[in-house]
Amino acid sequence: MTDTPDVAPGSAPGTPATAPAPRPRTGAGPGTPPRAAPLPWYRAALMPTVWMLTRALLLLFVLKVFVLPGPDVTVDVSVIYQGWYDVLRTGTFPLDDVTWQYPPAAALPVLSPGLLPVLDYPAAFTVLVLAADAVVLLLLQYAGTRPGGSERGVWLWVCGVPLLGPTVYARYDLMVTAVAVAALVAGVRHPRAAGALAAFGALLKVWPALVLAGTAPGRATRRAWTAAAVAGSLVLLVFAVTMPGAFGFLTAQRDRGTEVESVGALVLHLARWFGWPGEVRLHYGSLEFLGPYVPVVSTAAQALSVLALGWLMVWRVRARTWSPGTPADAAFVAVLLFTVTSRVISPQYVVWLIGLAAVCLTFRDSRMAVPGWLVAAAAFVTVLEFPVYFAEVVAGEPLGVGLLFVRNGLLVAAALLAAGRLWRATVPGAGTPGVRRSRKAYGARPAAVSPARASDTSASAP
Repeated sequence: MTDTPDVAPGSAPGTPATAPAPRPRTGAGPGTPPRAAPLPWYRAALMPTVWMLTRALLLLFVLKVFVLPGPDVTVDVSVIYQGWYDVLRTGTFPLDDVTWQYPPAAALPVLSPGLLPVLDYPAAFTVLVLAADAVVLLLLQYAGTRPGGSERGVWLWVCGVPLLGPTVYARYDLMVTAVAVAALVAGVRHPRAAGALAAFGALLKVWPALVLAGTAPGRATRRAWTAAAVAGSLVLLVFAVTMPGAFGFLTAQRDRGTEVESVGALVLHLARWFGWPGEVRLHYGSLEFLGPYVPVVSTAAQALSVLALGWLMVWRVRARTWSPGTPADAAFVAVLLFTVTSRVISPQYVVWLIGLAAVCLTFRDSRMAVPGWLVAAAAFVTVLEFPVYFAEVVAGEPLGVGLLFVRNGLLVAAALLAAGRLWRATVPGAGTPGVRRSRKAYGARPAAVSPARASDTSASAP
């Protein structure tokens, strides 16, 4: 008679007692969102293929194989940046140039083409911007594959950036955006790294300081903000010691007026139709309105920026619930608010918003999908108003003003919608909350989590 193998107690007949138990999924635990299933190879290849095709098209425009109507957007690199490069190489900032209005670390991207001496300056700069674009893509792909992640953010980046046209590769703003994206992605688990990156980004172009607006209260905020203060101070000290004029940027913006593409400029564009005697001139590196009542419009914009800051402070005090994506959502809202209330909205500013919105959408529970795609739509209108119809914008013709109205309207709508959604998701009693995370997970006092959604929240602390 054939021997029957031993069976484990309670198992089905024929199951060996030595059969190994199923291995638990790595990283899985109570309340941990599941990782997304691996994509089929053809779907996994689609995203990088679209990225390469769209970026190749951008490069053809930058290299002037194809040319858009309107001003040459590459002049900033070939003339302005290269002129700064020649001065910065001597060990000083271009203090006699009123267009230099940037924090000291901005010298680094301007000097970076020197790392590729085999290429001329414009070509080397373009290669480095392309590399920064690829870094953002990889960061978003990584963030989207984490528990609770989504690939929506990667698609927003892949599709949204080319909508801005060649301008996005002819400014250093994409490099700054890469640093801000890295700060937000790192901040989920490493708040100190997020703080250091945010500080470095702020010394490239100020606005990345706002990515810390939504760091989770308690230990995460203390670590991030302390690291930012230390890293920022060290970088400033190095520049102050090695290069004269490191702090000139603090007063460089003081005399700026209202740039022709800003939200406030719409008032002056319309006023010209009714006989207002002002004019548009190149002033402090951009085309600005000069004339009666311009200071009033500029002051009103600054007052709105102060109100936006006040709203953010009230939100932080009132907010009681945080999800893993709340810091990214808050950063997106903060930069949106300060962009639409700024006296200047240059075309390249929109890439900041696309990058931050893309980080938001790598979180499955983010409520910023609609505002993010509104920003992408604004990017498409932006390439129409600059460079294609920029002459009509400067002249205040109906087509140019209409494009500005649509672009700025989309940005304002995105800002108001995003701010409302952030408030309702985090402030008790403001609306039906989305996926929430207890403050206890971040090292602060606990907050209530909706029982119906408790299984969706992550139990791991950053």
